[in-house]
Amino acid sequence: MLKGSKVALRARHEDDIPILQAELYDDVVTHSRAQGRPWRPITPGSKDSPLVVDDKEQGHVPFSVVELVGGTLVGTAVLWGIDNHNRSAHIGLGLLPSARGKGYGTDVVAVLCHYGFIVRGLQRLQIETLSDNAAMLRSAERNGFVREGVLRSSAWVMGEFLDEVLLGLLVKDWKPDSKD
Repeated sequence: MLKGSKVALRARHEDDIPILQAELYDDVVTHSRAQGRPWRPITPGSKDSPLVVDDKEQGHVPFSVVELVGGTLVGTAVLWGIDNHNRSAHIGLGLLPSARGKGYGTDVVAVLCHYGFIVRGLQRLQIETLSDNAAMLRSAERNGFVREGVLRSSAWVMGEFLDEVLLGLLVKDWKPDSKD
């Protein structure tokens, strides 16, 4: 288990999946804003669910996010697109509606940076988020990520194209505990 100041990242448990599916995946708007692929209904308990972890997959490391005090499930986090040759990866997270606005996102990004830079030995981490996702932009920037560009009209979300912001952080620029 990886610990931050407010949350911990742990392996996905089977009993996490119904909660994550009901509160994150089955929310069509939230899913459409967070994923680069269209939403489709998944039968509860399906082994085809994107929430089911394949422990053999090396380029995609999903976590369940839990509150540090009490261990309540509050969301998901992932290091994805791991490129061991170029020593880079992408960060993603999703918080349950009841967990938003509590500073958990900033802490999740910090713990994912620790995992990527210290545990995995990566050189670069990257975040792509919708330009109107103020919470993710704030969480990334509080952890030292720098806006590197805007991908104009690159995301198809609920019937319209939206801009994405590309943010990057290099291990040499990373300052653990740099959160505001």
